[in-house]
Amino acid sequence: MQYSFLIILVVLMGGMMWWQSRKAKQQQSKVKDFRDSLQPGKEVATYSGLLGTIVSVDLEKEQAVIDSEGTLSKWRLQAITEPPVVPAYVHDDEVDDNGNPLPAVEATSADTEASQASIDTTVVDDTQVPIDGDAAGSVPTAPTTTAGYDQSTESTSSNN
Repeated sequence: MQYSFLIILVVLMGGMMWWQSRKAKQQQSKVKDFRDSLQPGKEVATYSGLLGTIVSVDLEKEQAVIDSEGTLSKWRLQAITEPPVVPAYVHDDEVDDNGNPLPAVEATSADTEASQASIDTTVVDDTQVPIDGDAAGSVPTAPTTTAGYDQSTESTSSNN
């Protein structure tokens, strides 16, 4: 009875090891195929997060030149991976309660003018605000407390 349990356990462990090695080989072949298929113009990413386009590939030196927004940089092929899939972003205002897209509404010029008129564009000039509390016309502020200590501008103890 104990030997049958031991045999089943050894067979299961052997099966798991075979399954893992098979998956690892498939993953390695997929990565090798991706690196061998790198061509100029293909969008890629690096493991450190750089996104760009392949400019040139040197398979002998295992290096590639990537253009990222006008900046060229040289990378090892082992550091290059496929770019991440960016999901489509849909704002909550563009769908109804069930997630269905709302019909497109064209904005009229009157709506645009009304929305722009409601924007407050007041500019505050900080140079004209008095700094100390003794200045004429200043508004006293409420004392602030931090960890039970009073930090008001008025002196609570006399220093004679």
